[in-house]
Order: sequence, then structure tokens, then C-alpha cells
Amino acid sequence: MSEIVIRISPAVTNNALNDLFATAWDNHVSSDFEPILSRSLLYVCAYADEGLVGYVNVAWDGGIHGFILDTTVHADYQRQGIGRKVVEAEIAASRAKGIEWLHVDYEPHLETFYKACGFRHTAAGLLNLKR
Repeated sequence: MSEIVIRISPAVTNNALNDLFATAWDNHVSSDFEPILSRSLLYVCAYADEGLVGYVNVAWDGGIHGFILDTTVHADYQRQGIGRKVVEAEIAASRAKGIEWLHVDYEPHLETFYKACGFRHTAAGLLNLKR
């Protein structure tokens, strides 16, 4: 495995993010990430041989709450600890920026992963506004 380099909020292109998401998410539709990144508290990227292989975004409320979104690892690099590395890096970076509460919503099959990253399960509400 190549050395994994973690970077906090680096310059990253739409092409790089769309290529990453296309390998990891079924039915990914190419998107413009600039509006998302410009409003984020921070985001973390993982690189192998300068290629983007991992990503996580932290949205925030402008105060003490951060929200983890879109934890993604390239399909060819999954199950090698990269997801955990980007989440651990975003936890440390969020703490350094004064975030007190870090929230994450996840599907049931990801509970073990997020518990291993230090999160505890809580009840939350969700409403799909497109239905």
C-alpha cells in the first residue's frame, strides 16, 4: 500500500472529488463541490501517490456543533484504515477550531466503524423533504 498523506482543507478540484465519489457511491451524479467546500468548517483529504483516495467534510452551525458529511474512501482503497484516518484527522481539526459537539448520521452497517472512531449511538430524527 502507498503511503497515505492526510491534508486539512487542501485545494481540491471538482474532477478529483467526482472521480473519488464515482468509485465509492452507487449512482453518483457529477457535482460542483465549490459551494459546499466554501461553506464548510473544514474538510479532510487523503492522498496516495498524489491521487485523492479519501475525503470527509465538516459542516457547522457557526458555533460549537460540527456535522460530519460524506465520509468517502476510493473503492480500491477501502478496508485499509483510510476512512478512520480521515475521520480521526477531522476530529482533531474540529477540536482545534473550537467544536464541542461533533454529529454524524450513518446507516446501521456503519455503526461499528463510527463506534471505533469514538462516536456513541444516539437517537435522531430525519425527514426527507423530497417526498
